[in-house]
Amino acid sequence: MILEKIENRTARAGVIGLGYVGLPLMVALASAGFRTIGIDICWKKIKRLKQGISDVPDVPNTVIAPLITSGQIQVTTAFDVLEDLDTVNICVPTPLREDRTPDMQYIVDAAEQIAQRLHAKQLIVLESTTYPGTTEEFVLPILNSHFNQSAPIQSLEVGRDFYLAYSPERIEPGNSTYYVANTPKIIGGVTRNCTKVAKTFYLQFINKIRTVSSPRTAEMVKLLENTFRSVNIGLINEVALICDRMDLDVWEIIDAAATKPFGFMPFYPGPGTGGHCIPIDPHYLSWKAQKYQYHARFIELASEINKEMPRYVVEKISHALNLQRKALNGSKLLILGVAYKKDVGDTRESPALEVIRLILDKKAEFIYHDPYVENLSLDSGTTYHSEPLTANLVQNADCVVILTDHGVVDYSWLVKNAQSIVDTRNATRSVQIGQEKIIKI
Repeated sequence: MILEKIENRTARAGVIGLGYVGLPLMVALASAGFRTIGIDICWKKIKRLKQGISDVPDVPNTVIAPLITSGQIQVTTAFDVLEDLDTVNICVPTPLREDRTPDMQYIVDAAEQIAQRLHAKQLIVLESTTYPGTTEEFVLPILNSHFNQSAPIQSLEVGRDFYLAYSPERIEPGNSTYYVANTPKIIGGVTRNCTKVAKTFYLQFINKIRTVSSPRTAEMVKLLENTFRSVNIGLINEVALICDRMDLDVWEIIDAAATKPFGFMPFYPGPGTGGHCIPIDPHYLSWKAQKYQYHARFIELASEINKEMPRYVVEKISHALNLQRKALNGSKLLILGVAYKKDVGDTRESPALEVIRLILDKKAEFIYHDPYVENLSLDSGTTYHSEPLTANLVQNADCVVILTDHGVVDYSWLVKNAQSIVDTRNATRSVQIGQEKIIKI
């Protein structure tokens, strides 16, 4: 019985996709006592993991290496191991196509690999962010349409013979306060039995569980969480644009408003949204809403505002240079931070990339410093390297542009040495000397 195997932790657990979601999940499972197998199609990643080297900052080498050495975790590119697993978590990417529609290919590929090896009393959980209906309308039909080596999969009934659920990932890279074990988990099973088995599974290594009525509900929960953030960031970015016209300090206004103990939650402007969720997930919801003849105007407007912020940043850079009687064309800019958020090395959907593309279009030159991103490749195929943050580097730049407010930077020192600064994150808020050099958004 799968419940017994889960509760005594003799169940063999598997994770497909060993990125920022799958790798921490695999470690959490192994740390709870489950013998765990991780599967990823990137053989270079698997090779590094076998050597005890992690690609995910939230999983240090000192954590993953002993689990690999002891055999508690095994990693492979071979999907045949699925035949021996009792549980399988799908943690693959769900990007957008160029036309901003969902790209489901990674989920399809994972589901097909599982379907070919599906067996009785196996638990399958999709964790990848997706639109409502994916688990039941997409994954389940794939599982029901394939054949095992010995018997047709149609002979296995979901909720009786195998179990399928959706449980959205809630990983925030760089967050040292909330991690897999202490972040409440949402679970929606295809049937009550599916929910029961999935809940029992997650209770072995996660403190709090909240079950919902269906996978569709759980899928919508995830989209609501990130659309909430996107819309509020869009709002505060628009307020920042208005404050700029009115010659008001939006940062001071937010701090003052945040003193209200009810009815207000502070969000902050920036050069745009980035990362694996906020720039992408609202488009999943907007796209699905169109299938129901509904135009998600509010959601799309917020995304439009956020998408335009890099252009606003370039306008600020141009203004900062004009004050020095310099043109953007030919100026040398120092980009400080290219990761999408503070104190991480993740550049996925980073607004810094769009800012860099725009300044290159204006014929400006740039160098960058990011203590977490050693190399940066652009669409053109050109690769840039992070330069050491020296006084000479800062002094020789016509303008320093703070796009990511990494905590390791001494901003007082930076302002002292810089000719001019455009600060998109209010990183220089505590700097006392040299405020006349700083332009904020």
